[in-house]
Amino acid sequence: MAIIINQQEILTVLDSIDAVGAIEAGFAAYSDGRAVVPPVGELIFENPPGETHIKYGYIKNEEFYVIKVGCGFYENIKLGLPFRSGTMLVLKQQTGEIAYMMDHQGLLTDERTGAAGGFVAKYLAPKKVHRIGMVGAGGEGRVQAKYLRGIVDCNELLVWGLNQEELDSYIEDVSKYGYNVTGTLDINEITDTCNYIVTATPALTPLITADMVKPGTHISAFGSDTPEKQELDSRLFQKADLFYVDSFEQSQERGEVFFARNNGHLDEANLHELGELPLG
Repeated sequence: MAIIINQQEILTVLDSIDAVGAIEAGFAAYSDGRAVVPPVGELIFENPPGETHIKYGYIKNEEFYVIKVGCGFYENIKLGLPFRSGTMLVLKQQTGEIAYMMDHQGLLTDERTGAAGGFVAKYLAPKKVHRIGMVGAGGEGRVQAKYLRGIVDCNELLVWGLNQEELDSYIEDVSKYGYNVTGTLDINEITDTCNYIVTATPALTPLITADMVKPGTHISAFGSDTPEKQELDSRLFQKADLFYVDSFEQSQERGEVFFARNNGHLDEANLHELGELPLG
């Protein structure tokens, strides 16, 4: 029988895990050819709008492999329900038996992406960050702030959101990490005053245009995880010195690099995989 692990049980051990180190090792294994990660499967719904992602993979010669089902239905809030849910099946590589079912309700999706943000900052953040800009005041924006703490030496954080209520809630939650958090409804304030910017939204049209970004700025863009989503103007790639993706293969069909390539704004010579960073 599979052991069912619920969200509360995961929370009791999460802080004792080096999530950034684990994600770093995973990216390195992928870029080094030691991981098998097939293309993402997904279902897109129109009425009501929603999406379900099916992701799976394994590292060769380890004990387990994992299948993840993650759902996002954004109108659930009107029903008093969480907009995100998720389950992971952990199976034995040798037999295919289900060992664990992790009913994390989207928690591990956020934590994994937040830890990836910390890993990126470890290698690619500017030496001096004078202000962090967070584009998106939702759950992922909170987790990104959590994982930047202690990696980026900066206490100043400016968050952009859709309304003041959203900003006030974010400020209350994220201030506990030791940041001096302020909010704005004007995204230009982010690009004008921040040199480390994180985007974590489900935007379908670019929020940040090429003319808004100042030299010396780092951007970690996490929202574009389907072929329809785009947070950045693809012309930004003509201004940037380096671009890193989690997967060359997946960047062919989704993400900011996908749009930049299709629009003729990508210099492939400057494109790298994140897993190359710990590999030297």
